Amino acid sequence: MRGVTGLLAGLVLAACAQDVDGPTAEPATRIVLDGQGATTGYVADTGAHVWLGLPYAAPPVGDLRWRATRPASGWDGERDATRHASRCPQITNVLDEPEGLEPGLLAGEEDCLYLDIYAPPGADELPVMVWIHGGSNVWGRSSEYDGSQLAIDQNVIIVAVQYRLGPLGFMSAPELRADAERPEDRAANFAILDLIESLRWVQAHAEDFGGDAGRVTIFGESAGGHNVAALLTSPLAEGLFHRAIIQSGSAATVTRAEAEGRSGDLANASGEVLGRVVEGPVTAEALRAVSLEDVFAGLDLSGGSHYDMPRMIEDGVTVPEGGIRAALASPGTFNAVPVITGTNRDEMRLFNALNPDLASRTLGLFIRPRDRDYYAALSDYQSAMWTVGAVDDLASVMTAGGHDDVWAYRFDWDEGAANLLVDTRFMLGAAHAMEIPFVFNRFELFGRLDPFLFNDRNAEGRVALARQMGRHWADFARDGDPGGGWERWRDGGARMRFDTPADDGPELVTGRTVVADLADALASDARVDNAERCRIARAMGDRFFGDGASVAERLDCPDA
Repeated sequence: MRGVTGLLAGLVLAACAQDVDGPTAEPATRIVLDGQGATTGYVADTGAHVWLGLPYAAPPVGDLRWRATRPASGWDGERDATRHASRCPQITNVLDEPEGLEPGLLAGEEDCLYLDIYAPPGADELPVMVWIHGGSNVWGRSSEYDGSQLAIDQNVIIVAVQYRLGPLGFMSAPELRADAERPEDRAANFAILDLIESLRWVQAHAEDFGGDAGRVTIFGESAGGHNVAALLTSPLAEGLFHRAIIQSGSAATVTRAEAEGRSGDLANASGEVLGRVVEGPVTAEALRAVSLEDVFAGLDLSGGSHYDMPRMIEDGVTVPEGGIRAALASPGTFNAVPVITGTNRDEMRLFNALNPDLASRTLGLFIRPRDRDYYAALSDYQSAMWTVGAVDDLASVMTAGGHDDVWAYRFDWDEGAANLLVDTRFMLGAAHAMEIPFVFNRFELFGRLDPFLFNDRNAEGRVALARQMGRHWADFARDGDPGGGWERWRDGGARMRFDTPADDGPELVTGRTVVADLADALASDARVDNAERCRIARAMGDRFFGDGASVAERLDCPDA
């Protein structure tokens, strides 16, 4: 797989997906999808049987742009399933450079609702794990992830799915709702509708590729984890999956923000920019007629891969009004399946390493902090806040409401190279997305940094940790319990800390991350001065769990 995130200016990713040009399909890879047709894939070098680019939905083009996802049609003859489908429309970034694509280009096709399947040979009624990729819901594709090793190691089936991104996946405009042909067309989170349709497809065809439709697990990282949380609360997804894993996700949502008959904020997935390029009256037909180039033309690309990051909208169709967090407070208001939620210890070190104000780069590869103490302190508190929102608060909300089947984890592996040239242990540590190679047991993430991160010196420990994590994920998919002594979340906090024996892991640890405690720790942190302390407090966000105040307000920081 290729990681969903990486370092700028030269940290290009190696091509990690399976090369599908070489293998010749074998008879064992032929399957017949009931109601669609026959298709032939290939056998990967791991021994897994692979089918790529299978359509799970009708192309969302023309009059189907910004409508609820429609089922896929069938085909005549034999479908070649040895190549990935085109990515969904997105703006390229440095992670696309290995394919010869410069950052800032519009790439992809609207006809992109396809999925890939990786299965052990002879699969029969095996658990199905549906992977939802990350990328801030504006970038990414299924070809970044090769599930063949996980499928072989753990005897499960992996399905990697694509979904609409950016303004095509999240759009709130009254003209579109007024033109709804069915209730689902009134949604704003079209990406979630895509994922729901993919799960309907899995339910319909699991038996065809050796899966058990009664044991479907959804799992995703970053924006993919956020989408998993949305699916947990979506009434349209009821009964379509049976376990859920949120890796470094979020429960954040926003209400519709529309003013003067138009959406007022493109970052809130609006139609305002589109209205500017429509000649004449702004209607649903006129919006759907806007060229793909013009859909993206008004976006602010200064944020690179995080341009105008779309927000999950409480549209009352895919996500309940009141939001994800409120819905998770009662088993009666969400799809109360067993849940694992977790984060990486140093989530924000990845993003801070990308920030030229915080880190310098030599030859695009050797990264050093501009201020070591400030870099560490900022990353520590920001990462802890991520843990509060994605794990401690989320798990506590669910269990307090009576949903006991919740498990939590923290990923701590940080055994990459540390030398005079590059100190990955400090600059990245257990950074955002670092757990993905361990879950998939495929150690390709940061291209030219891979030899520094994953080398012979740490091979024994990391491979053993990868197999243990994969076993937990697969046992959870099989039985709804990750097993191996991993206890459920409880009031005092209980999470599995994933690390190698060299760093005293894996182990079950207790204790909760509380914002008030973080604020108190920051107030006396000797690594930073008062001005830096307030910059960190403001970077921690504006929500203080407990009394509604922000950390900056608690520390009496002046307004920015």
